[in-house]
Amino acid sequence: MNLYNILVAFNGGQASITALKYAAQLAGDRGHVTALLAHSTHEVVDPNSAWVPARAREIIAEANADILNEIERQFTVVSDGLGLGDRLHFARAAGRVDAVLAEHARSFDLLVVGQDQAGVDEHVTLHPDRIALMSGRPILIVPEGRDATARHAHAALAWDGGRAVARALSDGLGLLEDQGQVTVLTIGDEAMPRPVGDVTLHLSRHGVAATHEHIADTPGVARALLAWCAEYDPCLLVMGAYEHSKFREDFLGGVTARVLRSAPIPVLLSH
Repeated sequence: MNLYNILVAFNGGQASITALKYAAQLAGDRGHVTALLAHSTHEVVDPNSAWVPARAREIIAEANADILNEIERQFTVVSDGLGLGDRLHFARAAGRVDAVLAEHARSFDLLVVGQDQAGVDEHVTLHPDRIALMSGRPILIVPEGRDATARHAHAALAWDGGRAVARALSDGLGLLEDQGQVTVLTIGDEAMPRPVGDVTLHLSRHGVAATHEHIADTPGVARALLAWCAEYDPCLLVMGAYEHSKFREDFLGGVTARVLRSAPIPVLLSH
């Protein structure tokens, strides 16, 4: 797949370092990679309040600057080993982190983020599922230690016949073509309408050897999908984000969030 313009959500955590290295491998010899440090301006104490002493304001500003400067320093340390030269870029942007990343991602081929956000400062924490909902661009979520140059047996497409997964298929088609072999997975009720034959034919016309496998949704769609990925270890899982409201997803805990949090392989997500 020709990925000439890749955005990476870089917040200094180990997950974002993994994402940056993975993006550099995807970029190859021609692509550009931009690491974006999106950070919130939210403060526990409003430094502009009249009752906050001037020195306290200075301390708050210095502490915030130190955090951001340390993250940029970590980027500099990692960047030396990526081999991208002047095709590697760094930027900062303030605002609501998810919204900032979503807005910037619209001008890139792909947004790459790390999977595990645990232990990251709240001011730079991001949520891939929300970004997918807002950005209109594909997001690749990468578990720690994954190597983009490693070739496994195949990729997987979680197909439910919906609009989101159709978009994910289109967004990820180049990556699936690179792999050359795809398992189209359907899960749960076999009576649900899914034009699987059309999908495998579509993939075959793009030079991809596609097979269909149906798996039971016991003990739940997310667990079934994760178990399949753990057993067969595809190089990539392509899936669509939730089709219902974000509130319902947050309140009930949905398939998308569970898969993104626990998948042992990179997940390409579109909405």
